[in-house]
Amino acid sequence: MTHSVLLKFLGGSNGARLRRWINLWPPFLGAGIRIVHIAPDMKSIDVEMKLSWRNANYVGTHFGGSLFAMTDPFYMLMLMANLGGEYIVWDKAASIRYRKPGRGTVRAEFRLSDAALDEIRENLKTFPKYEPVFRVEVKDKEGTVIAEVEKLLHIRRKDAEKTESRGDN
Repeated sequence: MTHSVLLKFLGGSNGARLRRWINLWPPFLGAGIRIVHIAPDMKSIDVEMKLSWRNANYVGTHFGGSLFAMTDPFYMLMLMANLGGEYIVWDKAASIRYRKPGRGTVRAEFRLSDAALDEIRENLKTFPKYEPVFRVEVKDKEGTVIAEVEKLLHIRRKDAEKTESRGDN
């Protein structure tokens, strides 16, 4: 199943349907991770996770893997929806820096600007691939940063992949 088919199956640009499907995805459902908002243009997604027995570590704070998981697919999905089917988008790498133990409800707010989309399109006019880094902070209810996450995404035009596989680049 290609990424555009999967995105369409999950609701495409229909934020309410996409939110329902992802909220029912077993890794998110099991950890108590919830999408609370998806903008109709897929340029803004807000995710929350309440501390519970399902996502607590042995000292009673948020398990680091759950904090990391709540940041996983969103920039990739946002880029897929906004760039369209002529682009291939993959999560390539990620890192997390824990700043403070997470207690209570934590939140991550993903934002994709028009400037970032323009930069991607411009770079892919010249280069066969582009690998931007996106950053998101996980914060508690008071706005204190609990964790900082960097996501490296791999983006290429589908027609560039065909040219590169023939050795024409």
